[in-house]
Amino acid sequence: MRASAPISASPLAAVAAEPAAPASATLDIELEQFTYTDPNGQIVSVPLVEESSKRKLTKPIAKVDPTLDPALARAATIAQERANAHSKSKCWRYVKEALLAAGAVDSYPKTALAKEAADELVNDYGFKQLPVTDPYAAPVGAVLVYTAKGAPGHVELRTRTGFVSDFKTETPSKRKLVGVFAKG
Repeated sequence: MRASAPISASPLAAVAAEPAAPASATLDIELEQFTYTDPNGQIVSVPLVEESSKRKLTKPIAKVDPTLDPALARAATIAQERANAHSKSKCWRYVKEALLAAGAVDSYPKTALAKEAADELVNDYGFKQLPVTDPYAAPVGAVLVYTAKGAPGHVELRTRTGFVSDFKTETPSKRKLVGVFAKG
Protein backbone atom coordinates (compact mmCIF):
# COMPACT_ATOMS: atom_id res chain seq x y z
CA MET A 1 0.00 0.00 0.00
CA ARG A 2 1.30 3.44 -0.86
CA ALA A 3 1.72 6.18 1.63
CA SER A 4 -0.21 9.31 0.78
CA ALA A 5 1.64 12.51 0.00
CA PRO A 6 1.65 15.13 2.74
CA ILE A 7 -0.82 17.97 2.31
CA SER A 8 0.94 21.09 1.23
CA ALA A 9 -0.06 24.60 0.31
CA SER A 10 2.05 24.38 -2.85
CA PRO A 11 0.68 22.22 -5.69
CA LEU A 12 4.25 21.74 -6.95
CA ALA A 13 5.32 20.22 -3.66
CA ALA A 14 2.48 17.72 -3.84
CA VAL A 15 3.43 16.72 -7.40
CA ALA A 16 7.07 16.33 -6.44
CA ALA A 17 6.16 14.13 -3.46
CA GLU A 18 3.83 11.88 -5.52
CA PRO A 19 5.55 8.83 -7.07
CA ALA A 20 5.23 8.53 -10.88
CA ALA A 21 4.43 4.79 -10.96
CA PRO A 22 0.77 3.76 -11.31
CA ALA A 23 -0.95 2.25 -8.29
CA SER A 24 -1.94 -0.89 -10.22
CA ALA A 25 -1.68 -2.06 -13.81
CA THR A 26 -2.98 -4.82 -16.08
CA LEU A 27 -2.06 -5.85 -19.59
CA ASP A 28 -4.73 -7.27 -21.92
CA ILE A 29 -2.99 -8.75 -24.97
CA GLU A 30 -6.25 -9.71 -26.73
CA LEU A 31 -7.65 -6.17 -26.54
CA GLU A 32 -4.17 -4.72 -27.05
CA GLN A 33 -4.73 -2.40 -24.11
CA PHE A 34 -2.71 -1.42 -21.07
CA THR A 35 -4.93 -0.44 -18.15
CA TYR A 36 -3.75 1.20 -14.96
CA THR A 37 -5.05 3.16 -12.02
CA ASP A 38 -3.48 6.59 -11.80
CA PRO A 39 -2.46 8.23 -8.50
CA ASN A 40 -5.88 9.93 -8.29
CA GLY A 41 -7.64 6.56 -8.35
CA GLN A 42 -8.96 6.87 -11.93
CA ILE A 43 -8.71 3.87 -14.27
CA VAL A 44 -6.89 4.74 -17.48
CA SER A 45 -6.66 2.50 -20.56
CA VAL A 46 -4.30 3.13 -23.47
CA PRO A 47 -3.56 1.14 -26.67
CA LEU A 48 -0.32 -0.81 -26.90
CA VAL A 49 2.34 0.79 -29.08
CA GLU A 50 3.83 -2.39 -30.50
CA GLU A 51 1.73 -2.18 -33.70
CA SER A 52 3.73 0.83 -34.85
CA SER A 53 6.91 -1.25 -34.89
CA LYS A 54 5.40 -3.43 -37.64
CA ARG A 55 5.00 -0.46 -39.99
CA LYS A 56 7.87 0.14 -42.38
CA LEU A 57 9.10 3.44 -43.68
CA THR A 58 7.68 3.64 -47.20
CA LYS A 59 8.65 7.19 -48.07
CA PRO A 60 12.33 7.62 -47.32
CA ILE A 61 13.90 11.05 -47.07
CA ALA A 62 16.06 11.84 -50.12
CA LYS A 63 19.76 12.47 -49.76
CA VAL A 64 21.70 15.40 -51.17
CA ASP A 65 24.44 14.20 -53.51
CA PRO A 66 27.40 16.58 -53.10
CA THR A 67 28.72 15.65 -56.56
CA LEU A 68 25.65 17.13 -58.27
CA ASP A 69 25.19 20.75 -59.28
CA PRO A 70 23.77 22.61 -56.22
CA ALA A 71 21.51 24.54 -58.60
CA LEU A 72 19.41 21.37 -58.91
CA ALA A 73 18.60 21.40 -55.18
CA ARG A 74 17.75 25.11 -55.50
CA ALA A 75 15.46 24.28 -58.43
CA ALA A 76 13.61 21.75 -56.27
CA THR A 77 13.18 24.40 -53.55
CA ILE A 78 11.95 26.98 -56.06
CA ALA A 79 9.50 24.48 -57.54
CA GLN A 80 8.19 23.67 -54.05
CA GLU A 81 7.57 27.35 -53.35
CA ARG A 82 5.68 27.81 -56.62
CA ALA A 83 3.76 24.50 -56.59
CA ASN A 84 0.01 24.20 -56.32
CA ALA A 85 -1.94 21.82 -54.12
CA HIS A 86 -3.21 19.96 -57.21
CA SER A 87 -1.95 19.45 -60.74
CA LYS A 88 -2.61 22.12 -63.36
CA SER A 89 -1.32 19.76 -66.09
CA LYS A 90 1.72 22.02 -66.56
CA CYS A 91 4.44 19.91 -64.93
CA TRP A 92 7.15 20.45 -67.56
CA ARG A 93 6.51 24.21 -67.64
CA TYR A 94 6.91 24.50 -63.85
CA VAL A 95 10.05 22.32 -63.83
CA LYS A 96 11.59 24.31 -66.74
CA GLU A 97 10.92 27.60 -64.93
CA ALA A 98 12.44 26.26 -61.69
CA LEU A 99 15.55 24.95 -63.48
CA LEU A 100 16.02 28.29 -65.23
CA ALA A 101 15.42 30.37 -62.08
CA ALA A 102 17.95 28.27 -60.14
CA GLY A 103 20.58 28.54 -62.85
CA ALA A 104 20.61 24.80 -63.58
CA VAL A 105 19.99 25.58 -67.29
CA ASP A 106 21.15 28.67 -69.15
CA SER A 107 18.10 29.08 -71.38
CA TYR A 108 14.43 28.08 -71.32
CA PRO A 109 14.05 24.50 -72.69
CA LYS A 110 12.09 24.39 -75.94
CA THR A 111 10.35 21.00 -75.95
CA ALA A 112 6.62 21.09 -75.36
CA LEU A 113 5.98 17.58 -74.06
CA ALA A 114 7.21 16.29 -70.72
CA LYS A 115 8.22 12.91 -72.16
CA GLU A 116 10.66 14.75 -74.49
CA ALA A 117 12.47 16.39 -71.54
CA ALA A 118 15.06 13.62 -71.16
CA ASP A 119 16.53 14.02 -74.65
CA GLU A 120 16.62 17.81 -74.42
CA LEU A 121 18.23 17.88 -70.97
CA VAL A 122 20.94 15.40 -72.04
CA ASN A 123 21.63 16.84 -75.53
CA ASP A 124 21.35 20.59 -74.83
CA TYR A 125 22.03 21.14 -71.12
CA GLY A 126 24.67 18.60 -70.06
CA PHE A 127 22.47 16.38 -67.92
CA LYS A 128 23.32 12.69 -67.52
CA GLN A 129 21.07 9.78 -66.77
CA LEU A 130 21.72 8.41 -63.29
CA PRO A 131 21.77 4.63 -62.65
CA VAL A 132 18.58 4.90 -60.60
CA THR A 133 15.36 3.00 -61.30
CA ASP A 134 13.54 3.70 -58.03
CA PRO A 135 12.21 7.29 -57.79
CA TYR A 136 12.66 7.22 -54.01
CA ALA A 137 16.39 6.58 -54.51
CA ALA A 138 16.82 9.72 -56.64
CA PRO A 139 18.91 12.47 -55.03
CA VAL A 140 17.46 15.87 -54.14
CA GLY A 141 17.12 18.01 -57.28
CA ALA A 142 17.15 15.13 -59.76
CA VAL A 143 14.76 15.43 -62.71
CA LEU A 144 12.50 12.41 -63.11
CA VAL A 145 10.97 11.92 -66.56
CA TYR A 146 7.99 9.63 -67.19
CA THR A 147 6.34 8.50 -70.40
CA ALA A 148 2.72 7.70 -71.14
CA LYS A 149 1.02 6.20 -74.20
CA GLY A 150 -0.80 8.87 -76.15
CA ALA A 151 -0.18 11.43 -73.40
CA PRO A 152 2.44 14.15 -72.88
CA GLY A 153 4.12 12.26 -70.01
CA HIS A 154 5.22 13.75 -66.72
CA VAL A 155 8.30 15.46 -65.25
CA GLU A 156 9.03 16.11 -61.58
CA LEU A 157 11.91 17.12 -59.34
CA ARG A 158 12.94 15.09 -56.29
CA THR A 159 12.71 17.01 -53.04
CA ARG A 160 13.92 15.98 -49.62
CA THR A 161 10.48 14.70 -48.61
CA GLY A 162 8.77 13.95 -51.92
CA PHE A 163 8.34 15.15 -55.47
CA VAL A 164 7.32 18.43 -57.09
CA SER A 165 6.33 19.78 -60.49
CA ASP A 166 3.28 22.01 -60.78
CA PHE A 167 2.08 20.37 -57.54
CA LYS A 168 3.66 18.75 -54.47
CA THR A 169 3.31 15.10 -53.57
CA GLU A 170 4.93 12.58 -51.24
CA THR A 171 4.69 9.80 -53.83
CA PRO A 172 6.18 9.58 -57.33
CA SER A 173 4.16 9.37 -60.52
CA LYS A 174 2.65 5.98 -61.36
CA ARG A 175 3.64 6.37 -65.03
CA LYS A 176 6.55 4.46 -66.55
CA LEU A 177 9.86 6.03 -65.51
CA VAL A 178 12.04 6.96 -68.51
CA GLY A 179 14.95 7.92 -66.29
CA VAL A 180 16.43 10.05 -63.54
CA PHE A 181 18.61 12.91 -64.76
CA ALA A 182 21.06 15.31 -63.13
CA LYS A 183 24.29 17.15 -63.83
CA GLY A 184 27.44 17.48 -61.82
